[in-house]
Amino acid sequence: MFRRAQTFTDRCAAGRALGAQVAASRTHDPTTLVLGLARGGVPVAREVAVALDAPLDVLVVRKLGAPGQPEFAMGAVAAGETVINDDTPRRLGVTPAQLQRIVDAENHIRAEREQRYRAGREPLSLRGRSVILVDDGVATGATMAVAVRAARAAGAAAVTVAVPTGPADTMARFRADPEIDEVACVAMPEPFRAVGQSYDDFRQVDDGEVIRCLASS
Repeated sequence: MFRRAQTFTDRCAAGRALGAQVAASRTHDPTTLVLGLARGGVPVAREVAVALDAPLDVLVVRKLGAPGQPEFAMGAVAAGETVINDDTPRRLGVTPAQLQRIVDAENHIRAEREQRYRAGREPLSLRGRSVILVDDGVATGATMAVAVRAARAAGAAAVTVAVPTGPADTMARFRADPEIDEVACVAMPEPFRAVGQSYDDFRQVDDGEVIRCLASS
């Protein structure tokens, strides 16, 4: 099956399309909080927050790379919470002490980046809130899955996954996940090759843009 991909001019345009879709499916909820996954998800999330008249904050997800194999993820940290991929550390022979050192190092980087992005503002609490997790797209969905677990662990009352683009099978998996209350996706190209295929301009988002988005929200 071939489904012509909807393309967005840039992340801001994608965010406006996504914001319109999310707003159309929801009644106003004063507890709503929009979280943009840094860095690429933040410009998208800003437009969603505007559409919902909701506050915006940032979420940094850091992978826990295996010793000597930094690209092999044993889990991740986000929102001050740690998610471990089943018994991966044990199977790799990683001791609890080694794992804790890796968690501490990645949490330090996560906290430093979030502090820099917020420019001194305090993080917004997730407890009891309806949290909308926004990225510029998903492929396997692994990073978003960690974000969902972290949001729940931080006390979110409801979690929505919202992205402009992603593959249909990943969206179906999210919809079947009992931790996720709602899924929004504007474009699901078939076949799905990469998030960037849905954008005319998919240049990298730098720290300065993330800071500007959060400051203007």
